[in-house]
Amino acid sequence: MTFDTLILNGTVVDGTGRPAFAADVGIAQGRIAVIAPTGALAGSEAAQVIDASGLVVAPGFIDMHTHSDVSLLDDPGGESKAHQGVTTEVVGNCSFSPFPAGPAGGAGLQNALGSMLPSQFAWEWSDLDGWAAALETNGVSLNVAPLVGHGALRIAAGVTENRVPTDIELHLMQQLAAATVEQGAFGLTTGLTLPPSSFAKTDEIVALAKAVAGFKDAFYATHARVWAGWHVKAVEEAVEVGRRAGLPVQYSHMAIIDSRAFGHGYELVGVIERARQEGIDATIDAYPYTAAGTTLSQLIPEWVQVGGVAEMLKRLRNPLDRQQAQRDTAQGWFGGMPWEWDKLVISDVHTARNQHVIGQSLAQIAQERKADAADTLLALIDEEDNYVRAVMHNRVEGDARFFLSHPQTMIGSDGKAISPTGQYATAKPHPRFYGTFPRILGRYVRDTPLFSLETAIYKMTGFPAQRLGLKERGLIAPNLYADVVIFNPDTVIDRATFENPQQYPVGISYVFVNGQPIVAQGRHTGARPGRVLRRSRG
Repeated sequence: MTFDTLILNGTVVDGTGRPAFAADVGIAQGRIAVIAPTGALAGSEAAQVIDASGLVVAPGFIDMHTHSDVSLLDDPGGESKAHQGVTTEVVGNCSFSPFPAGPAGGAGLQNALGSMLPSQFAWEWSDLDGWAAALETNGVSLNVAPLVGHGALRIAAGVTENRVPTDIELHLMQQLAAATVEQGAFGLTTGLTLPPSSFAKTDEIVALAKAVAGFKDAFYATHARVWAGWHVKAVEEAVEVGRRAGLPVQYSHMAIIDSRAFGHGYELVGVIERARQEGIDATIDAYPYTAAGTTLSQLIPEWVQVGGVAEMLKRLRNPLDRQQAQRDTAQGWFGGMPWEWDKLVISDVHTARNQHVIGQSLAQIAQERKADAADTLLALIDEEDNYVRAVMHNRVEGDARFFLSHPQTMIGSDGKAISPTGQYATAKPHPRFYGTFPRILGRYVRDTPLFSLETAIYKMTGFPAQRLGLKERGLIAPNLYADVVIFNPDTVIDRATFENPQQYPVGISYVFVNGQPIVAQGRHTGARPGRVLRRSRG
C-alpha cells in the first residue's frame, strides 16, 4: 500500500484514555489507513515519512469552547490554534453565533453582534449553510463545529429588551433553533450574563432547548448566570434546563469568579455529579488560567445594555443616564461583586487614540486621566463604540486545578483562532488564544502533574468527540479522519504570557487536518484543508 504520510517509531496516545503504545501510523486519502507495530511499515512507499522517535502521536485536539466563528474568515490559517495542535474549533458559544439572521438579515445580525464577533467580512449569509459556504469558499486550516446561540436567536426575533418574548416571538426562535440544528449545528448555547441572552427566564431557555432535543446528539451548552452569590445556583439552573428539556448539558468554562467563594469548587461539581446520578448527561469544560477575557460592556449594569449596542451608547452619551450608570457600575459587577480595578487589564481597542492603554489596568488608566475608575470604564466603552476588551484576573490556581482534574471535564480555551499579523496584531489577547493545550501538556501533565498524559489527551480529543457525536474523529484508529498532532512530551509548553501573549508554543512538530499537514517541522504550511463539520443525522 502507498501512503501519503508514514509516521514511524512514535508513541501513540489514541484518545481513549488507555495506556500509550509504540506504533507506526500510515495516512492515506485523508484517513488513518493503518496502525501497526513499530517497524512493520518501514520500507513502505510514502510521499512523506516522519521519524517520530521520542515523540507522541495523538488525535488532533478539539477545542470544546471557542469564539472563532468569524475570526477564521480574517485569519483562515488559525495560526494561534494550529500551532497548539488544535484541529477542530467548536464555535457559537456563549449565545453568540453569526446565524441565524432571521428577518433582519445578515447585516442586521452583524450590526448587533459585530463588537462581540468582529470581522472585516460582511455577513452576507442568513443561516448556518450560508456561513459555512463563506468559510469553506474562503478556505480554512481547521475544522469548525458550529453551535447555535440564544443571543442570535433573540436578535433575529427582535427580542433585545429585558422582557419575556411573546408567543409569536418564542415560536420564531424555536423554529430558527430547530432549523439551524437541522442544518447541522451541534446544539444550543446561552450566555446568561450577556444581554440579550441574560434577559431570558429559565422557562424560555427550556422551551428553546426542547425545540432541539429531538435531534440526534444535540446538547445544551451554557455560559451560566454567574451573578454574585450564584456560583452554585448557576449550575443548578443549567441542570434544570437539561432535566426539563431532556437534553445533555455542557457547563461552559467552569470557574469560581467571586473571591468570596474561592475553594468551594466541590459545591459546583457536586451539582453535576448528582445530575449524572439522576441520568442527566452533564459535563464540563475548563481552561488552565486564573484570568478571564471579557468585553468591558459585559461588566456594566444590564439596564444600560437593553436594546443592543446602539441604545447602550446613546445612554452613555446622555448626561443623566451616564451619571446613573456610573453610580450603579461603582456598586460592583455581575450584581455586586467587588471591583479590583488593578486586576482588569485592557487587551484590545479599536481606535488609534486609545492604543496606548492596551496592557494597562483600569486603575492605571483612571489615574492617568485623573478620573473615577467606574466612569473611566464607561468612557472607554463610549470612546471605542463598545469595541474594548480586557483580561480580568479573578480566580485562583487551586480552583482551576480542581475543575481541570474532574473526570467530567474536557478542555476548552474560550479563545479565538487568530494570527499575530492579522486583525489582532496590535492587541494583547488572553494567552489562552495561543497556549491552552500545550499548557495542559507541559504544566499539568509534566511539570506539576495533575493527571496522566493519557487522561489529558482524552480530555482534549476522545471526550469532546463523544459530546459532539463525532464518530470519525477524536481518536487514532483505522479509517478515522487523520486529524493528528505529533509533539515532544519532554519539551512541549506554552510561551504566551499576559504581557506578551502572541507567542507560539514549543514542542509541537506536526499537525494534520483531514490528512494534510497544516504545521510541519513547527511551521505553518499555509494549507487550508479544514471543513465545517455537521451534527450527525444518522
